[in-house]
Amino acid sequence: MISCRREKTGYEAKFDGYRVLIVKNKSAAILSRRNNVLTTQFPTITAGCADLQDRTVLDGEIIALNENGRPSFNALQNRRFHQDAIQFYAFDLLIFGGHRLLDLPLEKRREWLKTALNKATDPIRFSASLEADVDSLIAAAKQAGLEGIVAKRRDSRYEPGKRSGAWVKFKLNRDQELVIGGYIPGTRGFDALLVGYYQNEKLMFCGKIRNGFKQAGSKERVFARFKGLGSTKCPFSNLPEPANARRGLALTAEAMELCCWLKPKLVAQIGIREWTPDGHLRHSTFLGLREDKNPREVVRERA
Repeated sequence: MISCRREKTGYEAKFDGYRVLIVKNKSAAILSRRNNVLTTQFPTITAGCADLQDRTVLDGEIIALNENGRPSFNALQNRRFHQDAIQFYAFDLLIFGGHRLLDLPLEKRREWLKTALNKATDPIRFSASLEADVDSLIAAAKQAGLEGIVAKRRDSRYEPGKRSGAWVKFKLNRDQELVIGGYIPGTRGFDALLVGYYQNEKLMFCGKIRNGFKQAGSKERVFARFKGLGSTKCPFSNLPEPANARRGLALTAEAMELCCWLKPKLVAQIGIREWTPDGHLRHSTFLGLREDKNPREVVRERA
């Protein structure tokens, strides 16, 4: 639960999207946290940043809204059909007009961020602070269909690549990222994805994902991403399973002969209804691949 002291803490919405940096020089570039260039995938966002001051770097999240006006990772994955639903919420400012702001406290950086966004146009938004008690914020976030809220220490500096504890996430759903370590072959490439998370530097198998591929061509697009990632070695440390594992087909040593293994390079967003007491998935759904996550940072999150 969020434990930051109220007078030193600000709260913002936690969106279900891609965390990116926007770098504006003569033109705008969109970079994922893995340094992948996403610029051409989001033309409306680059257009909205056209008039930002040069030598400016924004930190924020790209989201897509569904037909009910709520953030939807699925809509983001299928953005070619939903370009008018794409938005970018800026929540931090690293550099403004060539001036490095990382050592300023968060509240000062956000003041400068408002100034920087004066020249931005739709679909660029400022991620506003949420002013209420925590219980009220949680209730409002649930009603709005948000992924959660984030508590941020107002005096915190920006520390790239570090988990300082200055930002604390409170999730309201059970969706999370998981690493794809293999698959069971089947129609259209595979019958099920084999996924897991890192625990003490070891990749732990936690489930088989069969649902979530209703859209035409979705399986084929995922399967195409496996090219060049094939491996003869199982990447999961907790396999094989015992024969009495009660989760459908147990991945025993014999069953593992049916599996194709992959280097753990791809991260998927998985909808999870429930975790079993032994750390496996129950009623899980594939929502999409993530371009902004480092597989080695994927751990089991607690809702």
